[in-house]
Amino acid sequence: MEPLKVGLIGAGNISDAYVRGVRLFKALELTAISDLLIDRAEAKAKEHGVPKGYSVDDLLADGDIDLAINLTIPGVHAEVSLNALNAGKHVYSEKPLAIKREDGKAVVDKAAEKGLRIGCAPDTFLGGGIQTCRKLIDEGAIGKPISASAFMVGHGVETWHPNPFFFFKYGGHPLFDMGPYYFTALINLLGPIKSVIGHTSTGINERHVTSEPHAGEVITPEAPIHTTALLETHAGQPVTMIISGEVLGSDLPRIEIYGDEGALSVPDPNTFGGPVKLKKKGAKEWEDVTLTHGNIENSRGLGAADLAHAVNSGRKHRASGDLAYHVLDIMQSIQDAADARKFLDVSSTCERPAPLPTGLEAGLLD
Repeated sequence: MEPLKVGLIGAGNISDAYVRGVRLFKALELTAISDLLIDRAEAKAKEHGVPKGYSVDDLLADGDIDLAINLTIPGVHAEVSLNALNAGKHVYSEKPLAIKREDGKAVVDKAAEKGLRIGCAPDTFLGGGIQTCRKLIDEGAIGKPISASAFMVGHGVETWHPNPFFFFKYGGHPLFDMGPYYFTALINLLGPIKSVIGHTSTGINERHVTSEPHAGEVITPEAPIHTTALLETHAGQPVTMIISGEVLGSDLPRIEIYGDEGALSVPDPNTFGGPVKLKKKGAKEWEDVTLTHGNIENSRGLGAADLAHAVNSGRKHRASGDLAYHVLDIMQSIQDAADARKFLDVSSTCERPAPLPTGLEAGLLD
């Protein structure tokens, strides 16, 4: 299989993980890194031994690049993806697909118009941990799934991130920054979401930065930092959820799926590996489950590699634009429901992504 030639757009904090991740997969060949700051792109390319480091415009004009990986800030994801699609390139974007429904829809529609693929993070649901959970559910290990819970609670991005400001703006706040990991994992495990109700708030109105180079600065959040939601899947399962950046300590699980024959503890959906735990009906203790799939290390780019395989074979790719748009629609619907103080139907839907097969050779997805 001829690999797709890849160019990264954005040489910021996440780019190092993508450089390493892309190189794990035989379907991808990293040839360029670009950034609005050309010096940063050139430095990043030199650091990692990537052939080209140049401007975004030069990357889009490079006819040798097949796939653009969009690593820009959330507020410009849609604009950059549209520019890359108009330049004739397949696109894989960091999450979220966009920060407004209409912009996300425009990206998906443009890809269809151009006959190109649009994919979007997160791809952690393709890692060995959550794929093992998917296999267990599909094989009936917990019987019929009847409900679920999901919790992403923490505090303190301003204590470690070198540029924490966008995490407190709309589109970078916890619902949109961390929510995609949880919604994508839940859709993979249980299917698409039919309706939502939500409540959003901000209880801590000043965040004091302690990380360099902005230590001492104060951030006033511009978007809600705590979200509580109740989701209903198309299969009728209720999902209880909290997503918060205002929790100083917690012993809550990440995701649990409850069936009529058992319960499943799903690993952190921001990671690719385990642990996976199963509690069968009548058992006194949880049992550790051996992972059935690979890609358990930090494998950013796994979704892009799956897209590349799909381009070559003609099959559907798993971390798809339709999936990412449905996640965006869910997140906006939660905010809309919180504002309206009532249940709202989610207007979009998507196919449940196909599970990955077991026994794959390292670096391959088919």
